[in-house]
Amino acid sequence: MAARLKALYRQLGRVEKVFLILLILAWALGFFFPGSGISLLVSLATWITGLVVLVRLARAGVRKFIWRLRNRLIVAYAFIALVPILLVLALVAVTTYGVAGQIAAYLINSELDRRTNIMKNAVWAVAAAPPSKRQEAMVRTHEFVSKLFPSAAVLVHDTADTRYPASGVVALPPGDWQEANGIIVKDRQLYGWAHVVSGSTHAVIMAPLDQDFLSGLVPGVGEADFRDFSETGGEFTRSNGAAPRASYIPPKSNPLDIQVNWAALEPVMFWNSPGNKNRQGLLLIHTRMSAVLGIVFGNNITLGDMRYGQVIWLLFLVIATLFLIVELVSLVIGVSLTRTITTAVHEMYVGTRRVMEGDFSHRITVRGTDQLAELGASFNTMTENLERLIVVAKEKERLQSELEIAREVQSQLFPKDVPDLKTLTLTGVCNPARVVSGDYYDFMPLADAGLAFAIGDVAGKGISAALLMASIQSTMRTQLTAGIPAVVAAGNGGGSPHFSTAALVAGLNKQLYATTSPEKYATFYFALYDEATQTLTYTNAGHLPPILLRHGVPEFLQVTGTVVGAFPFARYDERQMQLQSGDVLVAYTDGIVEPENEYGEMFGEQRLTDLLSKNADRESSEIIARVMEAVQQWSGGSAELQDDMTILVARRP
Repeated sequence: MAARLKALYRQLGRVEKVFLILLILAWALGFFFPGSGISLLVSLATWITGLVVLVRLARAGVRKFIWRLRNRLIVAYAFIALVPILLVLALVAVTTYGVAGQIAAYLINSELDRRTNIMKNAVWAVAAAPPSKRQEAMVRTHEFVSKLFPSAAVLVHDTADTRYPASGVVALPPGDWQEANGIIVKDRQLYGWAHVVSGSTHAVIMAPLDQDFLSGLVPGVGEADFRDFSETGGEFTRSNGAAPRASYIPPKSNPLDIQVNWAALEPVMFWNSPGNKNRQGLLLIHTRMSAVLGIVFGNNITLGDMRYGQVIWLLFLVIATLFLIVELVSLVIGVSLTRTITTAVHEMYVGTRRVMEGDFSHRITVRGTDQLAELGASFNTMTENLERLIVVAKEKERLQSELEIAREVQSQLFPKDVPDLKTLTLTGVCNPARVVSGDYYDFMPLADAGLAFAIGDVAGKGISAALLMASIQSTMRTQLTAGIPAVVAAGNGGGSPHFSTAALVAGLNKQLYATTSPEKYATFYFALYDEATQTLTYTNAGHLPPILLRHGVPEFLQVTGTVVGAFPFARYDERQMQLQSGDVLVAYTDGIVEPENEYGEMFGEQRLTDLLSKNADRESSEIIARVMEAVQQWSGGSAELQDDMTILVARRP
């Protein structure tokens, strides 16, 4: 016995030996000197050392247990079964809670929007009614709107204010209010309202919104109320200042049918802030999951003694329970398959070592027909395909070389020589996102001392977009060479004929529609410049509006038609404008304004116009360089562009 104890003591580590000594010493001091200071210190040291020993023993036990791959997999399956169950339960709880609240908010907000839109349409009839029939129109409108908004009141202001009913709390909005409808705050109270302007006539209809009204918008959904959510606070009070009422909240359909308390931001206008529609109020909702499902699936449908929504909720709970059972069963099945897995892993390890040594003739023995057998067969197939992959890599290099040739060919399609005009200079740049580009710009001199220029953006990127771009250029240049149809200016007495950009774009649209697949289309801006009159005639087929800088002030030109190649009989208009000395016209594609920064915010037209205004006096090439640099810095300076970037600058000296 003594020999065994000595052998066991020699196997112990230093920490374990110290623990045994402290344990014996603590027992002795506690027996002979109970409550002494040294006894307490030794006891504390014993506890600390004992915890260290326990941790060391646990670590040693875990290492010994998971040394074998089989036991390691058993532990892994335990975590695989436990952690997903907890995460799935948490995800289901959070998702169902949030979805129920958001759906309830959507239902209430949609119904409120529908009613305010009806209110706006109804008050238009009052504003448009002649003075002799205005009172009758006000009465009819009030009777109609009162079915949707109790306590509604109508006001018409022309030369004087006319109200119906006479006691109604409604007033003419202050300041520069234009047509509006929705939720508005007046004197710290919420109203549903609509305001329209017809000539000098203003028509307003308002109805107070209280908690009873909001909760009744969607019957059965629960209690609804508004609360101020402005930065300063205190802009308006709750619709009636009351706490949630139990009578509004639907009863439980089962013990797990919890109450859902949700809040959603909704747009709110303020009486003394005309045109400011960026303020928000907090819509508070108290509902239940069964109530939301009942509204979505239909409360009027019953299955036995239960509503359809309650059946759906119960079915969801049953499925969740079955899912939990399946997870537990998977743990048992996973443990039983451990031996098969370890064997397959070992053979895979041996096979990978052989492949690393360059032995592609090694094959894994395939047993059975399960996924592990498929894995072994896949490994065998992989070794057979390695040599084929080398061939594929060489083919990829060849395709890359051909793409480079395509890029060089496409670069020849862009104009190299700028037409020499005394009153207009043109500069264009295209930076493709890939090897080839779907963007397009071109300019071509005309025989009558003028020129044509265009810019376009083909849907998509890569080879297909580049081919369509080449087709657009070929079609446009063919029409320019064949002659553009001329039209006579409209007006009293007519006018001199001029070339029609709309006719050219319409012809381009028909040809692209006939020769390309339905999903292929492009935006296209085409312009003709008359050197003699300094007149610019243009047609914009769905392209981003070009920016005209006149005295440094930006102005967007109009879009006069839809994209080309999508609709066979699309109609296009044209516009004319006189270019003045110092004018700068900048046309661009969406690769300039749509790149996003790391926060998902687009570069946008406002930043582009600000940048152009600051650099309007610079040379055209420098303007383009600064725009390209600003966009790339905005998107993080990545070498790979998010989209093709094309700019065309026309300057009148």
